[in-house]
Amino acid sequence: MLRGIDVSAYQSSSYSTEGLSFVFIKATEGRSYVNPKLAAQTKRAREAGLVVGFYHFLWPGNLSAQADHFVGRAPERAGDMLAVDWETTGEGTRASNAEKDRFIRTLKEKRPDNPVLLYCNRNYWLNVDTTSYAGDGLWIADYVPAGKPRIKAKWRFHQYTDDPLDKNVADFGGKDALREWARSA
Repeated sequence: MLRGIDVSAYQSSSYSTEGLSFVFIKATEGRSYVNPKLAAQTKRAREAGLVVGFYHFLWPGNLSAQADHFVGRAPERAGDMLAVDWETTGEGTRASNAEKDRFIRTLKEKRPDNPVLLYCNRNYWLNVDTTSYAGDGLWIADYVPAGKPRIKAKWRFHQYTDDPLDKNVADFGGKDALREWARSA
């Protein structure tokens, strides 16, 4: 199992990279929000030699505008991972299954050189998702021992805690295997 974290504007731009193989960085949300630390957090990850991913917090509606917003802000580099963060918004709404699926497919069309993942929590995967479509891989949040999410689906990444920050593991034999998967997905 490889270790990694995910960061957003809530974390420092000089986060520790010690012992990490990958990082997911929040890039955008909806149609207008951009992480003000995106460039600095990306630079930190690249300087540390981490495999880099970017995620977009999906809101319901305006999927084309949200996809354009995300791909317009997330750095474009072959082999970087893209993820769709599908959960309840601050307003208590959520994108539908059809919207989630269409957004993932749109990202795959707009960025064919980047694997696209679905990020959601265990409850969403088991009780909200009706299509089981996760693009190139599932990134599941379930706060149990690292690498042991309580689902039967094939997952690539597991967020197992958010204290003091979001910690993850990846189901790859090594960083080179993760890089190869990210380049060829």
